[in-house]
Amino acid sequence: MTTLDPWGAVKIDNYSKLFDEFGISRFDELLGRIPNPHRYMRRHIIFGHRSYETVLDAMLSGKPFAAMSGFMPSGKAHLGHKMVMEEIIWHQQQGGDAFLAIADREAHAVRGKSWRECRELGINEYILSAIALGLQPGAHIYFQSGSNQVKDLAFELGIKANFSELSAIYGFNGETNVAHMISALTQSADILQPQLKEFGGPKPVVIPVGADQDPHIRLTRGLAYKVNMFVVEERREEGKVYTSVRGKAAPKDALMEIAKRTGGKLYEEHVDIFKSSFAEVESVVREVELKYGGYAFMPPASTYHKFMTGLQGGKMSSSIPDSYIALTDPPEEGAKKVMRAKTGGRVTLEEQKVKGGEPDQCSVYELLVFHLVEDDNELKDYYKECVGGTRMCGACKKHTAELMKAFLKEHQEKRELARKRLGEYGLK
Repeated sequence: MTTLDPWGAVKIDNYSKLFDEFGISRFDELLGRIPNPHRYMRRHIIFGHRSYETVLDAMLSGKPFAAMSGFMPSGKAHLGHKMVMEEIIWHQQQGGDAFLAIADREAHAVRGKSWRECRELGINEYILSAIALGLQPGAHIYFQSGSNQVKDLAFELGIKANFSELSAIYGFNGETNVAHMISALTQSADILQPQLKEFGGPKPVVIPVGADQDPHIRLTRGLAYKVNMFVVEERREEGKVYTSVRGKAAPKDALMEIAKRTGGKLYEEHVDIFKSSFAEVESVVREVELKYGGYAFMPPASTYHKFMTGLQGGKMSSSIPDSYIALTDPPEEGAKKVMRAKTGGRVTLEEQKVKGGEPDQCSVYELLVFHLVEDDNELKDYYKECVGGTRMCGACKKHTAELMKAFLKEHQEKRELARKRLGEYGLK
């Protein structure tokens, strides 16, 4: 059984298990519908999703949608964080609202970071890099501790959550501090916040994550269901398909209004509708729930990307500086880390010329795939040369190190420009 721990270092070797064990859908099935897909989509780095169809439908029809993610300010922003930032930015470029949370409540509760450290790391490591990578003004950037909307929503969600549920999802026990539990609910509030009326009301929202963060998604989808006033279900009876709306402690007047607006038959605690489509009923129910003070949350969608391996092989760990490249590493140091990285080369040069290299086992090739080469055909050439034994590890490392050095130099120059623009994003 695979265990997903959003606070631990987890390496998932067999992503196919996640489709069966956790109900994650294959992203490839949607790829053909996506105009101008991000390279993570094209290269199958994004491998799975939950409910991304709702986001894609909104994107294609010009309707509102959003993308959000949070970053815990506990250390340096690295290439793994860059992946999530790029996904948020891509969705913003497709017309979506972008939300970026600095999870300082989580860092304070789980990592013991002071509020001052959280503020400094949040801005200097994460926010500046996100702006440098292309996050545009209009994005909603905030610290959890400074958002009353998030804190109030977390409190409301806490009414519907219990210790047994949090324990089952996260493995909490009697030694877990209460603030840690509150931080989990705060993350759910982050995820649902884009659907509050202050931000335009219910809409599809996607959360790009690594598979280890799926517990947060499952908890939030469950809480969204629990806090809504109504359940809308498609039913079949005697060959007839119809929609049933059940009230969960909803006002009687609200059910009566749903029945009237849909032409449905009103019962004590539900309405059966035969003449309207499921989508039409959902739309009416959402409007009525908002009118009567409810949230009408849509279940948040999510995409799942593969993990980057550490530069020395194995896990990428913040406690092993040579296993990752930080976005604030000096360019020369980033290049040196590439030169020290583990490759998929053979034992000897002669053996590699005969058998070819193994790019699928190479952390240097992974840097090219994930971050440094945008052109797919160029990348395919590198792959063919490697497996064909004509591309040697030394030359490939040197080339990749130069690309990394150039990327870090340009990125850090853009970070300094971003520092001067913080006011455009509502930050000081």
